[in-house]
Amino acid sequence: MTPSVAYAFVLATLIGVAALVAALARLHVSRSVVVASLRAVVQLAAISLLIVAVLRSWGLTAVFVASMLTIAAFTSGGRLGRRSPTVAVPILAGTAPVLALILVTGTVPRTPIAVVPIAGILIGGAMTATSLAGRRALETLRTRRGELEAALALGFTDRDAALELCRPSAAEALVPALDQTRTVGLVTLPGAFVGVLLGGASPVEAGAAQLLVLVGLLAVETIAAVLTVELIARGAIRH
Repeated sequence: MTPSVAYAFVLATLIGVAALVAALARLHVSRSVVVASLRAVVQLAAISLLIVAVLRSWGLTAVFVASMLTIAAFTSGGRLGRRSPTVAVPILAGTAPVLALILVTGTVPRTPIAVVPIAGILIGGAMTATSLAGRRALETLRTRRGELEAALALGFTDRDAALELCRPSAAEALVPALDQTRTVGLVTLPGAFVGVLLGGASPVEAGAAQLLVLVGLLAVETIAAVLTVELIARGAIRH
């Protein structure tokens, strides 16, 4: 896809539609829609220039992946209202073992051009699960404070009382990943499938790549969501 005047017009129109609909519905996110879209334009332009250098060096690749982890933790921390290094734990704990398994077994070529996109997809999934599970769990503990105190009065520990209320938050955080996996090929043809196919691979190879991504994301997001709720229940991420 080559950037052009028509391409720029379509992007601007889509951003405007999203912001206008949000404004008419009084969602109070119109400004966020515009800012997020403009940031995406600038960031992708910068990455497009940077990625050529990154993919030539394992050292730069490692730095790039570490920066993705840092930014993901910072983003989730902002969503939770907790700028704490602890928020990075679920993201790293979810991503690291899955990425290691994929690379150690040689399922994906151990080259920078393969590692960077796979790492980015997995880190993004862990970030989303951490944000969703954390926001829901913290909200539950705030709005159901009376139930929490009742459980404590019955002899539950702080952790167990909090987990009784927060466990559904982990399950709810996995709904997007579960729905995407259930409907792949029936409702959507996700990016990995299309990208590998456009890169010249066979449909079977594209399907195998997409399946690996979807199942990997399920594993990553499950670990991240469960650990996020556990950390909140233990007070490591304060509520």
